[in-house]
Amino acid sequence: MRICSRLRLKLATVAATSLLGLCQAAEVSVAVAANFTAPMQKIATAFEQDTGHKAVLAFGSTGKFYAQIKNGAPFQMLLAADDETPARLDKEGLAVPGSRFTYAIGKLVLWSAQAGLVDDQGAVLRTGSFERIAVADPRLAPYGAAAAETLNRLGLLQTLEPRFVRGENIGQTYQFVATGNATLGFVALSQVMVDGRITKGSAWLVPSELHTPIRQDAVILGNARDNAAAAALASYLRSDKARAIIRSYGYAL
Repeated sequence: MRICSRLRLKLATVAATSLLGLCQAAEVSVAVAANFTAPMQKIATAFEQDTGHKAVLAFGSTGKFYAQIKNGAPFQMLLAADDETPARLDKEGLAVPGSRFTYAIGKLVLWSAQAGLVDDQGAVLRTGSFERIAVADPRLAPYGAAAAETLNRLGLLQTLEPRFVRGENIGQTYQFVATGNATLGFVALSQVMVDGRITKGSAWLVPSELHTPIRQDAVILGNARDNAAAAALASYLRSDKARAIIRSYGYAL
């Protein structure tokens, strides 16, 4: 009888502990800049395994997310492709004060799915040996703004603009190049690099001095002020495990 009582007590304790863990676990809805899709998917999986919290992800352009948040979209955290949008949300009272931080510094790359087409100096831009070049919309996507700034500094913006295929965000821009709808295009290094190497095709890493640094900030939004998962994710993004994943996709920190 004593053994049975002890067993029942142990089972009750295990059940109570499991139930407590479920009660403490929470979800956070995260708007994520398209360039950060692959690393964030990995981070979200590790985050759930390590904390029990779940990050529900949506991917798109920073500009569109800003408009949606202003119009009441129920996102609880934004991982932007710039530092200006989170700062604006903070200033407008739509973010939790003091929650903004830089989670990555992005790198721009000129990429083609064709091996050998893009040289390591970007000279292909001057040869004109391509029909169309994909660029994200500079009004919506910070990587598109960086691409336009790069071409302007090279003195090629007006020459090449008639050949632009504009993507709504950097994810769509990548697809234009990957599917051959554009011969080459400016994309995020993270989209074509895994574990420190370009996965396919040919690329030119755009020198950082040719455009304004792509400083990517995250911010907790006002409706997540008391959301445990949002606070946990903000902390997790600065952990060694998350930072290792971010670096493996070519970001600086």
